[in-house]
Amino acid sequence: MKTTIDIANDLAVRAKELAAKRRTTFRAVVEEGLRMVLEGDRIATQYRLPDKSVQGRGLHREFRTKPWSDILETSYGGRGQ
Repeated sequence: MKTTIDIANDLAVRAKELAAKRRTTFRAVVEEGLRMVLEGDRIATQYRLPDKSVQGRGLHREFRTKPWSDILETSYGGRGQ
């Protein structure tokens, strides 16, 4: 399909330079960029974080007033820090 679009001059210059460097066409560079954006958008909107909620009443009583560093220290026993 043929269409006309306005592109910022600096972007067009950079795309043409890339096309020359790759020994391809400006059109191919623009199409590749559009495909990347559209695929990225499809992937970003497709993922849904699974619900990993647990039943309970929050932190154990002994940790409710402790700083996060104390909770981490108890949880990991000094590993990974």
